[in-house]
Amino acid sequence: MTTWADLYAAARDRLGSQQEARWLVEEASGAPLPAGAVPDRPGRRFTEMLERRAAGEPLQYVLGSWAFRCLDLMVDRRVLIPRPETEQVVGFALEQIAGRRGPLAVDLGTGSGAIALSLVVEHPSVDVWATDASAAALDVARANAAGVGGRAAARVRLAMGSWWEALPGELRGRVDLVVSNPPYLSDAELATADPAVRCWEPAAALAAGPAGTEALAQILSGAPEWLAADGVTVVEVAPHQVPEVAAIAAAAGLGRVDVHPDLAGRSRAVVARR
Repeated sequence: MTTWADLYAAARDRLGSQQEARWLVEEASGAPLPAGAVPDRPGRRFTEMLERRAAGEPLQYVLGSWAFRCLDLMVDRRVLIPRPETEQVVGFALEQIAGRRGPLAVDLGTGSGAIALSLVVEHPSVDVWATDASAAALDVARANAAGVGGRAAARVRLAMGSWWEALPGELRGRVDLVVSNPPYLSDAELATADPAVRCWEPAAALAAGPAGTEALAQILSGAPEWLAADGVTVVEVAPHQVPEVAAIAAAAGLGRVDVHPDLAGRSRAVVARR
């Protein structure tokens, strides 16, 4: 008879991680720290997950979900894995619309919907347009919106298209907040990235082109046309890109530019005001 303790020990020894072994067991069993014999179907599920993880697939994809702020999001290879740095970017974005009644926000390149759904869950009245050029990514965002449900999810509209092209023209000059975690690796940086990133996550959501700032330039250069008079743009960037991104924002006609650090103290979010 195979027990859950046997499977936990096997995963711990193979992966070299007690925490990952526990997560796999709990995901397969549907219970915290289960005991007793392992039924056939959950046992097969566990074995499949263990083999995937041992082959190098990111844990988040193996589990099929991951925590982001107060959400539990479905994630798979169609979208980026939600990261703590982006959680902080959402926090900076929420600061910009704190106290506003019924603000209009846009999440460009929504992926799993992490940013857009966090905004509507954590702000009482914001309406969000969430865009992506990938139909597959929008399917994931749609599933996550269904998981959130209720009035919060009803305040998110999904639109397919490249950056600003996805939005209806009547939003020009009305947007209070634009927030985005766009691709910001250069092609060369992606080529040398950790295999867990390079080989599993969608390349189009990671790398923007030869310079790495191509998507950021599109977002910031188009922002003044879409922002309201007191609108704000919040973008996630690589630390070494901050001077160039600030210059792009200034050249686009955006006003004061502030830079905020991530948990490691590295410059990570650029906030630019119209």
